[in-house]
Amino acid sequence: MPGGPLSYWFAVIGTALAAAGQVLPSSAAPPAPADQKAQDPLNRTSPQSSILFFLDACHSKNYEQAVHYLDLSQIPAADRMRQGVQVAQQLEEILNRDAQFDVAALSRDPGGELQDGLRPDRDPLATLELNGQSVHLEMQHEKLRSGILVWRVASDSLALIPKLAAGTSDSAIERRLPAPLVNYTLLDTAIWRWLALAILAIAVGSLSRIGSRWLLSGVTPLLKRIAPRVNWDVFESLLSPVQLLLAAAVFGAGMQWVDPGAVLRLYLQRAVELLSVLGTVWLAARILDLGVVRVRARLEGSQYSVSRSALPLASRILKIAILALGVVAVLTSWGYNTTALLTGLGIGGVAIALAAQKTIENLFGSVAVISDRPVVVGDVCKFGDNVGTVEDIGLRSTRIRTADRTLVTVPNGQFSSMTLENFSRKDKMLFHITLNLRRDTTPAQVRKVLHDIHGILQDPSIETGPIPVRFIGVGEYSLNVEIFVYIRTENGDEFLKIQQELLLQILDAVAAAGTALALPTQASVQYAFDHKAPAPEVRADSAANGPART
Repeated sequence: MPGGPLSYWFAVIGTALAAAGQVLPSSAAPPAPADQKAQDPLNRTSPQSSILFFLDACHSKNYEQAVHYLDLSQIPAADRMRQGVQVAQQLEEILNRDAQFDVAALSRDPGGELQDGLRPDRDPLATLELNGQSVHLEMQHEKLRSGILVWRVASDSLALIPKLAAGTSDSAIERRLPAPLVNYTLLDTAIWRWLALAILAIAVGSLSRIGSRWLLSGVTPLLKRIAPRVNWDVFESLLSPVQLLLAAAVFGAGMQWVDPGAVLRLYLQRAVELLSVLGTVWLAARILDLGVVRVRARLEGSQYSVSRSALPLASRILKIAILALGVVAVLTSWGYNTTALLTGLGIGGVAIALAAQKTIENLFGSVAVISDRPVVVGDVCKFGDNVGTVEDIGLRSTRIRTADRTLVTVPNGQFSSMTLENFSRKDKMLFHITLNLRRDTTPAQVRKVLHDIHGILQDPSIETGPIPVRFIGVGEYSLNVEIFVYIRTENGDEFLKIQQELLLQILDAVAAAGTALALPTQASVQYAFDHKAPAPEVRADSAANGPART
């Protein structure tokens, strides 16, 4: 039978969506009268809800309920139900066939639209053509005997419906199609229209892909001629969002030609609006990425820390803002009162803030790390007991690659309060060693070592103080010479190379002076628990002080 179980469930979903639409009343609605204590069980509280539930009742073939959404006061009571059912069927047919009719355009305000030029108790329903003239159908706001204020189709508009119904006829396409494709309906839409919508969606998907690639291939050479230094190939990343926008626009135009039923048209229009906003948000995000790449290329040399740390964080924040604007745009296009929604979120913001203290703490921690810049992406730093290279500073955490190649994730709230030692910020690197010369090194040899090492340190890459090399004292087993200088480099690999060469030259200087580096003195005591050896033998070995003695 027409409108089988599947259509019933679609009607249930439509009813739920319509009921959800009543949750956010307009902030401009006047306060309800004091005597309006009861809630209308038929949801005739606004022009939009009244027509939406009228169409839902018609879709369920419950025309006995649908007549309650019509003002039948001008019809005799004896004929009211019979004529009311007929008028309800005709109005359903008229609204389903009118491609310009949009349920979402009706007012959601319980008080109606006050700026439409009509009486305060009237609201527009639809505008149709009859014999070359525009005919306006209107809604009436009235109080029932029970004291409930409701919106119904005005009685004078109902008088026009039979004439409008007589002026409508099946399309030329329907007259040439098999009867089942025309007679069987789903959501008040004939099966052939469903098939046409499916074919349209497939065709639009294919043509948008081909059309966008053709457009890109045709425009790119022209852009390269206008600005040959710009890499226009990167604009290929814009292909996917452009495809989505083209598909949404073409499908929206084709849907008007297919002319689905009023309820299905409402859902499809909302889907098209969602895809359009999604494509716009996607395109804006891609354009933002391209802008970030260009800005990063310009800042790479002069503002490396900004390009690697602050720029990615700013990009993420802007993307979140774009997404939030997209969500608001979708809700607004669907007819929801975003002002009331944002007000509700503001009231619940305190509870959300309390529940997300750590998240907010980490967010502000990321801002502190980016603004104060103790480290940036690419820096080698020590945090706590760990040392690693900063790979990413996100909104919630910072990721650091350790020397063991493991990835450590630290929450920004904790990371911003740590004592950080940034090894990459060194303006020069310390070279500090102590030479332990043998104890038998003569003063002349010490002077020669000091003189030769001082000559080695006279290099442009080395920064020396007044006394870069000095004899600092006599140890237990050595004569100690200290070297304290800075290597003028910020590159760790270059420092290791210079340090290696310095150490080799210092060893050459020690050898040229006729001495060597000392080793610690070792003493061994051996007891012979033999009756033939009544006394122990003591032997001292020193690699630093000459041969062993017994």
